Amino acid sequence: MSEEIKLLKGNEAIAHAAIRYGFDGYFGYPITPQSEIMETFMMLKPWETTGMVVLQAESEVAAINMVYGGAGSGKAVMTSSSSPGVSLKQEGISYLAGTELPALIVNVMRGGPGLGTIQPSQADYFQAVKGGGHGDYKLIALAPSSVQEMADFVGLGMDLAFKYRNPAIILADGIIGQMMEKVVLPPFRPRRTEEQIRRQCPWALQGKPKGRKPNILTSLELSPSVMEDNNLRFQAKYREIEKNEVRYETVGCDDADYIIVAFGSIARICLKTMQMARAEGIKVGLIRPITLWPFPSKVIAEYAHKAKGMISVELNAGQMVEDIRLAVNGAIDVKFYGRLGGIVPTPDEVLDVIKKELVK
Repeated sequence: MSEEIKLLKGNEAIAHAAIRYGFDGYFGYPITPQSEIMETFMMLKPWETTGMVVLQAESEVAAINMVYGGAGSGKAVMTSSSSPGVSLKQEGISYLAGTELPALIVNVMRGGPGLGTIQPSQADYFQAVKGGGHGDYKLIALAPSSVQEMADFVGLGMDLAFKYRNPAIILADGIIGQMMEKVVLPPFRPRRTEEQIRRQCPWALQGKPKGRKPNILTSLELSPSVMEDNNLRFQAKYREIEKNEVRYETVGCDDADYIIVAFGSIARICLKTMQMARAEGIKVGLIRPITLWPFPSKVIAEYAHKAKGMISVELNAGQMVEDIRLAVNGAIDVKFYGRLGGIVPTPDEVLDVIKKELVK
């Protein structure tokens, strides 16, 4: 089937895209504000059409370990949750990274800490980009700012996960998960055959053919020297990802005196702020990181040497701003503005802050 245009919530787009991209399995557990992902899978019944497995696990811990098993057999598998649920998955995510298994995780963020609120937040930034579980590992982190990108990043995330044998995460928020927009869904891509998986994933656990040693997948290594070699290999892979996979969008930055850095839904709000500022003669530009890791440090550093001021706008108490400040390395003073508790700033509010903090 060809591309199809639908009016969907961001959460719904995730499920539609996963089926069309040929995923083998989804394992999840309901939590607001991402429950529509599983509900949409159940409504579409892909097990009747593509053979995709969809299962509500008994807990978040069970769900991520089902993903671990599916990924170990070379299957394209995913899970989704919201902030507290993703916290429960962290041990399994660390195991996926330590075993070098491809998988896709979706986090539609809500406010915290603790049970917090079902309102939107971006306070899981540190968890996603700094390694929320134990050990030295990285997740490829994609931050959609539209329903279209929610759909597109399902395929992109899984492709990158397999390319680097590393779990990827779509870090969205409750606004993007719940809002409705027109979205162009991709053509159907058939699920891979067992033979294709054997060729593409020679490391996978699919039975041992004659003449080949058994594959062993584990993150456990009791020899310190071997464990160090494993970690050095991981770090070399992460440097390769940083070299090849940085994604970002810049708007109006070439002549800008002041730069906003924002991701996800807040980037949309800040785009309007930029337009309002320019209508008043204030030259404001916007940098939107699309990959939160690898982070677009170089482009932010370049514009820091051209602009008079820079501000990070986030739905949290100040997280991405730390990476921005590391990127500019003191070349410019980086301000921060954030809202908490699920309160979303308006474009006028952000413009007032820019006038107060940056425009002299």
